[in-house]
Amino acid sequence: MKYYVGIDLGGTNIVAGVVDEEYNILTKASRKTNCPRPAEEIADDMAGVALDAIAQANLTPDQIEWIGIGTPGIANSATGIIEYSNNLGFENTPMVKWISEKTGISAFIENDANAAAYGEYVAGAAKGAKNAVCITLGTGVGGGIIIDGKIYDGSNFAGAELGHTVMNIDGPQCTCGRKGCFEVYSSATGLIRMTKETMEQHPESIMHKMAEEQGKVSARTAFDCMRLGDAAAKEVVDFYIRCLAAGITNTINIFQPDVLCIGGGVCNEGDALLLPVKELVAKEVYTRNSEKNADIVIAKLGNDAGIIGAAFLGKAI
Repeated sequence: MKYYVGIDLGGTNIVAGVVDEEYNILTKASRKTNCPRPAEEIADDMAGVALDAIAQANLTPDQIEWIGIGTPGIANSATGIIEYSNNLGFENTPMVKWISEKTGISAFIENDANAAAYGEYVAGAAKGAKNAVCITLGTGVGGGIIIDGKIYDGSNFAGAELGHTVMNIDGPQCTCGRKGCFEVYSSATGLIRMTKETMEQHPESIMHKMAEEQGKVSARTAFDCMRLGDAAAKEVVDFYIRCLAAGITNTINIFQPDVLCIGGGVCNEGDALLLPVKELVAKEVYTRNSEKNADIVIAKLGNDAGIIGAAFLGKAI
């Protein structure tokens, strides 16, 4: 049996897992990222959690094939350098070199959304596909593209920024500097913004009472109140689903994957989200008259996707 380590580096937590060749996570270890602080201090903790996970699995470093790292930002998989990560404060950080030196194990690196997409491709909802696209609906809209079993990075290792394709040139401001991006409409953040805007227009909506009871407006507020029969909440959900379907249709029209996988917390809505999205996409996609179109599915691996995908980066790059 062969063993690998995947590190999922986030702005809040560093999580490492030992994964076997059948994609099972044997052990996990974690530490707080504690940003902002010097990049090499974070690398020390990344190496530490990797070694902790290895020890918990009753293995030694020389039994590990390699360590894979999924990180926010632009990760140059050829040089092993994180060229830029605004959330972590990294610029031209030689992370692969540091991790290899600190653990004695060879390492690979990739953007975290790409790593998660690869996890779904090898062991999750996109398993068995030749070409796949994964879209994550979180704080932003993350993207990962797999073509012929390889991660597509683009020529500058910054590819698959699917969330920053514009849907309305006069739309709401996006953090990337443009207006009307897919991300401002279809992220959990965008859903919360649209919910708040609709609540201001509808003081009679039960969304006010629910938000007060829960202490905040969340990405679940509109869906929960829609199920209780609230008309304003249904407006929010219907518009959100239309926007998500439009972004997915755009993506399918460009890549024509076998599988398009959507993940993130919003996908916990299940069929209430998936079924109307699939119905709209089927009507709008350019290849709607074709016998074979992309299968739209919900991600299966959750937070484990990043660990599993990172662990197998040596095969993906």
